[in-house]
Amino acid sequence: MINPSFQEFREINESRYAIVMIASKRARQLVNMSKPLVETRAEKPVTIAIEELMSGKIEYTAEDIPSIK
Repeated sequence: MINPSFQEFREINESRYAIVMIASKRARQLVNMSKPLVETRAEKPVTIAIEELMSGKIEYTAEDIPSIK
């Protein structure tokens, strides 16, 4: 299990909501059999999504996040 600090997440995006939405969308893709973008020993899709997010493998725009314009 990984436990990144909020300071580490702030380097990705200032909004906690945006971070949660990005990770949850990616986790849903992983549940639907998408391949992980990073090598990991994790099995849970949310953990894999967070690892991908922290490693910079997930690209997103404001349009990808509902109600953020």
